[in-house]
Parts: sequence; structure tokens; C-alpha cells
Amino acid sequence: MLDTSRIRAISLDLDDTLWPIWPTIARAEAALHGWLSAQAPATAALFASPEALRTLRSQMVALRPDLQQDLSALRRESIRLALTQAGDAPHLAEPAFEVFFAERHRVELFDDARDTLAFLSARYPVVALTNGNADVHRVGIGGYFTASLSAYDTGVPKPDARMFHAAAQALAVPPHAVLHVGDDATLDAHGALQAGMQAVWLNPAGHPWPHETPPPVTVGSLTALCQLLA
Repeated sequence: MLDTSRIRAISLDLDDTLWPIWPTIARAEAALHGWLSAQAPATAALFASPEALRTLRSQMVALRPDLQQDLSALRRESIRLALTQAGDAPHLAEPAFEVFFAERHRVELFDDARDTLAFLSARYPVVALTNGNADVHRVGIGGYFTASLSAYDTGVPKPDARMFHAAAQALAVPPHAVLHVGDDATLDAHGALQAGMQAVWLNPAGHPWPHETPPPVTVGSLTALCQLLA
């Protein structure tokens, strides 16, 4: 059961909680490939498929494990490595990344996302808590958030308790006073519970709870979350 009397603040995941991430990434990679086709055709030909780019990204993780939490730098340096391997100018990595990053922020919010953000932010301070590199201001929803933290900002990703505790610190409340909401059973819901928070698992597909511990309160939509907290 959710103890709403304890809730003084909300932490909220972004990708696949407020918008679907993989269609967004697919569009961003298509935009990047189109730009490379015009500006660095050898690179575009060598890395024509998303699978090829992901293989290259795995190579970059092996080369630069220090970038694992900095997804923007990881993407930029992967592009630079692709340019280098294809014989194109490495300095094109910066403008190429900006093409990708701009498209990455043209997300299509879930139908009830904006109303949910308005509902939550009218009642609680809200912090975005993401392992990704989305900027809530570039998405156009920054006004709903008191703060926004990424794994790069905190130095650790969810489900590490330190990331959840950083969110509580940013909201100036103890962890037990925070409700975390997210779509990933392990990274979001289980991680938040282990960090001493309450959690709501956004699970529209009805996946089974994958952990031996009791599941948190589960909702099938953001609208249902608002109804739970009303």
C-alpha cells in the first residue's frame, strides 16, 4: 500500500515514462545518418545501419569506460571514432552530434504526460531522475521540475541508491519522503525501494514483477498515477 501522507516530493524517470524512447532514438539516428550522407559520405556508408553504430558504441565503451555515465560524450566520441575509421574529418563529430541530439529531444510525449506533470508539480516539488541524457528544458517541460539529475550528474546510475539519495537531497527532503515513479522494474521501482523511498511502477504492458521482494504499487498509465494520488 502507498502511504500518501509520507509523500513530500516526487522523483520521476523520463525515457519510457513520459515518452517512448526507442522511436525517438531511431529518428535521431536517421537524422544523423542523413547529415553524414551529405557531410561525411564515407562514414555514412561504413555505418549505414543502427546495428553498426551500436557495435561502434560498444567499442567506444571498451576504449573509454570512463564515459559510461556520460551518454552525450559517449555518443559524440563514437561518432568521432566512426569518422576516423572511415577516413573522414574527426572534427565533424561535434556538428554531427548536435544533429543527433536535437532530434533526440523532439520527443512525442505520452498523451497523458503533460497533464500528469501539471498535476504532480502543482502538489509537490518534482525532480527528473534519469540514466539518459535528455534535457527537460530542451524537451519543453522544464517548468514542471524543481531539478533534473542524470547519471552523469551524480556519477552513478539507477538503481544505485546514491542516485536516489541525490534526488532527495536536491529536493531537501529525506529519502522516505520521496515517491519515485518510473517504468523500469529494476532500475526505477526496485532501486527506489532499496534506497528507502516509496515507489510506483508504471507498467502498462502488465509485465510480472521480476524480484523476490514484494512489488510496489503498480499502475498502467500516468493517468492512473494521478488518480492514485488525488
